[in-house]
Amino acid sequence: MSRSPCPSDSTRTAAVVNKEIRDLWQRSGGRLSPDGEERYQRLLVEWAAVTGGSSRPAA
Repeated sequence: MSRSPCPSDSTRTAAVVNKEIRDLWQRSGGRLSPDGEERYQRLLVEWAAVTGGSSRPAA
């Protein structure tokens, strides 16, 4: 079952997604598990969609 980072009918702000990315890295201690890596990739896609891919989040 694929988990969606957010419901399809709502859009989170770049700041909210970026905070989640930062929290993920902080909790992981800088080393992502396979599940963490999968979540990180989904968050990056969501973040890029919200920002138009104009810059990188600080992780």
